[in-house]
Amino acid sequence: MESLSIATPRVLRPVIGSVTLSLIVALYLVSVANRTFWSKAMEYLAAPSTAVFLLGIGLFSLFAAICVTASVKYLTKPFFILLIMIAAACSRFMDTFGTIIDVDMIRNAAETTGSEAGHLLTAGFLAHMFLFGIVPSLLIAVVRIKHRPFPQKFKHNIVLILCLLAVFTSVSIANVRTFASTIRQHRDLVATLNPVAPIFNAVRYGVATGADKNVAVQPLGTDARVIAPTQSGKPRVTIIVAGETARAENFSLGGYARQTNPLLARQDVQYFTDTSSCGTSTAVSLPCMFSVYPRSSYTHRKGLETENLLDVLTRAGVKAEWWENNTGSKGVADRIAYTSFSDINDPRFCKNNECLDGVALDRLGAWLDGVKGDSVLVIHQLGSHGPAYHLRYPENFRRFTPECRTAELGNCSRQEIVDAYDNSILYTDYILSTVIDMLKAREDRMAGAMVYMSDHGESLGERGLYLHGAPYFIAPPQQTHIPFVLWTGSETKAGIDQACLQATLDEPRSHDNLFHTVLGLMNVSTKVYEPALDALATCRTRAAS
Repeated sequence: MESLSIATPRVLRPVIGSVTLSLIVALYLVSVANRTFWSKAMEYLAAPSTAVFLLGIGLFSLFAAICVTASVKYLTKPFFILLIMIAAACSRFMDTFGTIIDVDMIRNAAETTGSEAGHLLTAGFLAHMFLFGIVPSLLIAVVRIKHRPFPQKFKHNIVLILCLLAVFTSVSIANVRTFASTIRQHRDLVATLNPVAPIFNAVRYGVATGADKNVAVQPLGTDARVIAPTQSGKPRVTIIVAGETARAENFSLGGYARQTNPLLARQDVQYFTDTSSCGTSTAVSLPCMFSVYPRSSYTHRKGLETENLLDVLTRAGVKAEWWENNTGSKGVADRIAYTSFSDINDPRFCKNNECLDGVALDRLGAWLDGVKGDSVLVIHQLGSHGPAYHLRYPENFRRFTPECRTAELGNCSRQEIVDAYDNSILYTDYILSTVIDMLKAREDRMAGAMVYMSDHGESLGERGLYLHGAPYFIAPPQQTHIPFVLWTGSETKAGIDQACLQATLDEPRSHDNLFHTVLGLMNVSTKVYEPALDALATCRTRAAS
C-alpha cells in the first residue's frame, strides 16, 4: 500500500537583495530618524539652499556605505534592526524634548533609577517606538534577503562602497567651507546626527566607564582642622540642600513675577542672583559642586579620583552625613553615613520608591536633636525633576492651575507645564523655609546655617527645548542659571558684615563657591581652602568665630 504524504505549503516571503535593503535602511535612517538634524540643518544653512540638498546626498552615501558594509549573511538583519531601534528611541527624545545625547546624557541615563526612567516611558514613547522602531524592524525580519555568492558579493560590494564613499568625499570637499563654518558655529548640528552621534557617544561612555573601574581615590586636605570652637561653645551645624532642576528664572526671590518663594521671602535669607551651575545634569553637577576643582578644570575622572568637600570635613573632625531622595550621590557620599529614602519607601511620603521631599523634614528634627558636635548634613532633593513635575508636590501645593498632570508634556500647553513646574518650586520654598525654622528653634543649642544650591536648571519649552542635559557649550541660560540661597543663624550672622554681604549678592557666583563657602562656615582650615571662592570671606569681621 502506498504511503500518503501531505505537502505543507511554504509561506511566501518577499525577497529583497542585500544591497537594495541596505539602501532602503540608509534612506530611512537619514530621513525619517533625523527630523531634528534636518530642521537644524535647514536653519543653519539658510534653507532652502543647494547646500542642504548636497548634505543629504553626502549623508545618504555615507550611511549607505556603512549599511552595505554590514550586509553580511547572518549579520544584516540584527545590525539593521539594532540601528533602527536605537534611532527610533533617540529620535523620540531629540524630536520631543530637544535632547542631545552626548556622553553626559548617556551617563545620566545609566545612573538613573527605575522610577525616574518610568516617567519617560509614556504612551507617546511607546507609540513612537512601535511606529518608527518595531514596524520597520518587523518588515526587515519578515523579508528574505538574497545574497550573491561570496566572491561575487565581495567584489560587487567593494566597488559600491568605494563609489558611495567617493560621492560622500566629493560632496564634502566641494562644500568644505560651508559645512566647516556651519559646524564650527553650530556644534549641536553634528551632535544630533542620529544614530551616529548617540552610538559614538555610547562607545565613549563605555570606554571611560571601563577605565574608571580601577580609579584610586586620592586624599585631599590632609591638614584640615577646625580652627576654633564657636564663641558660645555651641556646635556648628550646616545643612546643605542640594536642589534638583530648579532654575533661577522661576524664583521670585530673583524677581520672578509669580510668588514662588513666599515663605523664604519672610525669612532673613541672602539670595545670590547670578549663580551658574557646573553642568546641566545631575551626573555632572552634583560631584562637581562638592569637588575642589572649578568648572573650568573639572572632569568626571578628576571627580572620581579626588576626595571631596565631605571627606575634608570628616578629616577635620566634622560629622558629615548624606540623605538621598534622588538618583544617588554620584560617588560624593561613598565614604560617609548615607541614608536613601527611596530604599526606606515610607508610604506616607513615597510611592513606588519615589518620595516627596517632605520625607526629609519628617526626620530632620530628631537628627538635629541628636547633634553632639560640629556637623554637616546634605539633603539631596528630588526637587523639580521632570517631566512629571506634578508628582513633585502634594495636593495642597497646587496653587498655579490648571497645571500639567502628566509626564507626556506634548499633551499639555506650555503654560500648564510652567504651572506644574512653579508648584514644585513652591514646595521647595516650603522645604527650605521649614529647614530654617527647625534650625532657628534650636539656636540655643547650635550655631546653624543652611546653604541651598540647585544642581542645574530646566528648559520649559524655550527655543523648543524641554528638560535639561544640553551640552554646556549650547545650553540655554534656563539650564545653567540656578538659585543659590544662604541663611545663617544669629551667632554665625554676628561674624559677617551684613551691609558688605548685601553689596555682593549680585556678583557672579557658581558651584565653584560651595566647597570653600562651607569650609568657611565650619571654620575649617586647610591649604585647599581658597578665600577668594568663599562667598562670605570678604565680609567676615575680625570677631567671626
